[in-house]
Amino acid sequence: MIEQRKIELLAPAKNLECGIEAINHGADAVYIGAPRFGARAAAGNSVEDIGLLVAHAHLYNARIYVTVNTILKEEELADTEAMIWDLYREGVDALIVQDMGILKMNLPPVALHASTQMDNRTVEKVRFLADVGFGQVVLPRELTLEEIRRIHVACPVPLEVFVHGALCVSYSGQCYVSQACFGRSANRGECAQFCRLPFTMEDATGQTIVGPKHLLSLKDLNLSDRLEALLDAGVTSLKIEGRLKDVSYVKNVTAYYRKQLDAIFKRREEYVPSSSGKVVTLFRPQLDKSFNRGFTHYFLSGRTSDLFSFDTPKSMGEEMGTVKEVRGNFLTVAGVKPFHNGDGVCYVDSSGKLQGFRINKVENNKLYLQDMPRIVPRTVLYRNFDQEFEKEMARKSAERKIALAFHLGETAFGFTLTLTDEDGNRVTLSFPGKKEIARTPQAENIRIQLGKLGNTPFGLSEVEIAWSDNWFLPSSLIGEWRRQAVDRLLQVRRIVYRRPASQPKRTEVAYPLSELTYLGNVMNSKTEAFYREHGVRHIAPAYEKQPVREAVLMFCKHCLRYSMGWCPTHHKVRSPFKEPFFLVSTDGRRFRLEFDCKHCQMKVYGTDKESD
Repeated sequence: MIEQRKIELLAPAKNLECGIEAINHGADAVYIGAPRFGARAAAGNSVEDIGLLVAHAHLYNARIYVTVNTILKEEELADTEAMIWDLYREGVDALIVQDMGILKMNLPPVALHASTQMDNRTVEKVRFLADVGFGQVVLPRELTLEEIRRIHVACPVPLEVFVHGALCVSYSGQCYVSQACFGRSANRGECAQFCRLPFTMEDATGQTIVGPKHLLSLKDLNLSDRLEALLDAGVTSLKIEGRLKDVSYVKNVTAYYRKQLDAIFKRREEYVPSSSGKVVTLFRPQLDKSFNRGFTHYFLSGRTSDLFSFDTPKSMGEEMGTVKEVRGNFLTVAGVKPFHNGDGVCYVDSSGKLQGFRINKVENNKLYLQDMPRIVPRTVLYRNFDQEFEKEMARKSAERKIALAFHLGETAFGFTLTLTDEDGNRVTLSFPGKKEIARTPQAENIRIQLGKLGNTPFGLSEVEIAWSDNWFLPSSLIGEWRRQAVDRLLQVRRIVYRRPASQPKRTEVAYPLSELTYLGNVMNSKTEAFYREHGVRHIAPAYEKQPVREAVLMFCKHCLRYSMGWCPTHHKVRSPFKEPFFLVSTDGRRFRLEFDCKHCQMKVYGTDKESD
C-alpha cells in the first residue's frame, strides 16, 4: 500500500471575506493577520472575524494560521501573550511567529510555525527550530530545489515554501533599509517598499552605469509548473503570498493552484489534499489576470537572468498585442486577445517609463480612448485590468462541496436515515412512521429531495434505498429528515475536528551560533533569555533598538553585477567600471554595493546624503 502524504495549499487573507473565499476556492489552509504584531501592519483583523473564519474553515477540515510575526518591544509582551490566548480560544490552528521571545511566554497549547522572517536557510537552523517546538518551518524564497531537498532529508519537520506572489529582494528578516531610511521597520510590519524605488547605479568615480531604473525590483514568483518537483523534494505546504491583495486575486490564484494540485494528485496517489471537499469553479482561473510584475522561478533551478523588472515595479498584466496605427481618438491593434470596454492598458514608452490608459469603447481591433497618449506603432500593449474578468470575480465564482452519501433504511416501526461524509463521519437518525405502499416508484423523488443540500457544505454523492417495498414518503417529510440529519452531521464534524498539537519545547538544544549580532533581531528580554538558554553567549540588540553604523542593510541573492553580465563566476567577464558600485536614490542617498561571491549574494550598505 502506498504511504500517503497530506499536501497543503496555503492561501493569504487580508480580511474575513478574502479568507472565506480562499477556502471556497480550494485552500487547505489560510494565513491571516492578528489584530496586532503581524508582518503586514496594514492587514490586521479582529479576534471575532478570525473566529468566524475558523468556523468556516473547520467545516472543510481546513486550517487557519494567524501571523504574529514581528519582533516585539518589551512593553508589547504582555499584550501579545493575552492576544495569543484570545486567538487560541477562537480555535486557530497555529501561529506564525518570528520573535523567539514568544516561546518564553505562558502559552496555550497552540502549534507554532517558524516565519520566513527567521531566515531559515540552513539545515542547522531548521533542525534547531524543529527541536525547540516548531511544528512547521517557512523556508526562504531564495533556496534551490536541491537545498530544499537537503533540508527535508535532514530535518523532521513539515516545510512550507512560497510558490506565488511578490518577492522581497533581501532575505526576509534580514532587511533593515526601510528602518534606516524611513524609520519604518520591515521586522515590525512597516516596510516602506524601498526595493520598488528607482535608482541610478554609479561606479567609484561617479560615472553612471545605468539608470534611473528600478534596479532592486523583482518580478513575481510563479512556481505553478514546478509543484510536483517541490512535492518530490519534500515540501508539505505550498504558500501563496498576498496578505494585502484583494479578494479577486485570492479567488483567481487560489483556484488556479487548486486545479494544478488536483491534476497532480490524480497521477500521484502518494499525495493527497489535507482538507475536505471538491471545488467547482464557475470561471477559468488565469494567473496573468491578477496583479503581477511578470513571472519568474527565482532561484529554484539556480541563478537565471529573468528575475528582475527594471522598467517598473507595477503590474504589467497580460500581453495583448501591438499598436498598428494611431488615428485621432483611436488606435488599431494587432493581437490575438480581445479587449473590452473599460479595460486598463499599459505600455513602456520610448524613454522606458510605464504609461497607461483606459479604453472607452472597443470596435473590432479599434480602441477608442478619452485622451490619446503619446504612443507609436509597434508598441507592445499589456492589459493590467480586465473589466469583464473583474465583473466575473465580483460574482459567486466557486462552490466547495464535501461528498455525502445517504442510506435510507427501515425498521419495524418506521425508517432510518444515515449520512456518511467523505471523511467517514456518520450519523443515523430513526423516524417512527406508518408505512404505506406508494402508487408510483419513489426512488427518483427521494434522490431529488435528499439532494437539495443548498447552502450546506455538502454535495450529494450517492443515495441507497434499502427497503422491503416501495414505501410512500411525502417530499416535505424527506426534506425535514434531511435537514435534521445534516445539522447533526455538521455538529459531528465540529466535534471531531482536531487542531494540530503543539510540539514539546526542548531547552537543552544548542543554537547553531554562539554569538548574535543585530541580525538576530533581539528586541526584548524574553528573546534574549531564550537565546541564552540555548547557549548563545554574546547577544547584540536588534537594529531597530540600537542602529549599527556601517551595517549591511540588505542581503540579496539578486546581484546587479550578474544582471549586467559581469559575474566573475558565471560570465567570467570583467566590469569596465571601477568598484565599489553605488545605488543613488532620487533624493541623493547613496548605498554602497558589495559582491560576496563566496556566498553568492549582494550586500547593500549604509546611507548618507550625496552632499555629505
